Amino acid sequence: MKLVTLTDHDSIEGAEQLRQHADFFVSEELTCKMPSGTEVHIGVYDITDRQHQQLQQRRNDLVALLMYLTERRLFFSINHVFSSVTGRREREDFAWFQEYFPAVETRNSHMLESANQRAAQLAKQWDKIAIGGSDAHALPSAGTAYTEVPGARDKEEFFEGLRAGIGRVAGESGSFRKLTRDVFVIAYEMMREKSWTALLSPLGALIPVITYWNYHDERAFGRRWAAEILGAPETRKHPRWISVPQSAVEGSI
Repeated sequence: MKLVTLTDHDSIEGAEQLRQHADFFVSEELTCKMPSGTEVHIGVYDITDRQHQQLQQRRNDLVALLMYLTERRLFFSINHVFSSVTGRREREDFAWFQEYFPAVETRNSHMLESANQRAAQLAKQWDKIAIGGSDAHALPSAGTAYTEVPGARDKEEFFEGLRAGIGRVAGESGSFRKLTRDVFVIAYEMMREKSWTALLSPLGALIPVITYWNYHDERAFGRRWAAEILGAPETRKHPRWISVPQSAVEGSI
């Protein structure tokens, strides 16, 4: 059985027109602040509207968020761990990922192949569940990376298989050509919806320069953290829980 989900950033509005389909479930990508002050993207899968609200209330308090995710048995992952898309990283961030996150995104169709390979190596080294997704912001890239669970006949069996470690990732990695194409597609659609933005069309000549420089930074970021994390000896040092969490129990509506 094929299943589809959509993981917008801190929103589930894009799922409204898809809820009617039996093979669709609601998910989102949380922008979360780490205790170190850095930001990360966390994928949270198969959620309700109420859970979305609760997740948003906790996304700036990692401890409260982890307590809630664990209590509700929600499946979640740390996404594009070797990417600079959310800014800087600190060494202690990886200690949190290792200790408390059940899954690592190892195939993202907009991350470089080297970043995906490093994430896969990290997942194997830490014995984490590997997942994949397209991270598409334009239709041509939708579904170009995905997660499979052989034999799963419905959503429940899909998540059971993931937790049992029998899932597998497949699909494409990212590239300069692919990202540049998608940015042009987004710009074109924006100009179709808001005609005044056509005045910005001369700036389109800069798009290839920007996407090239983006991947230049991505390579440097990935090399730096791969050398530090993948080459580091295995440790089980627990990160400090430094904030007082909100209650993980949902109140009445």
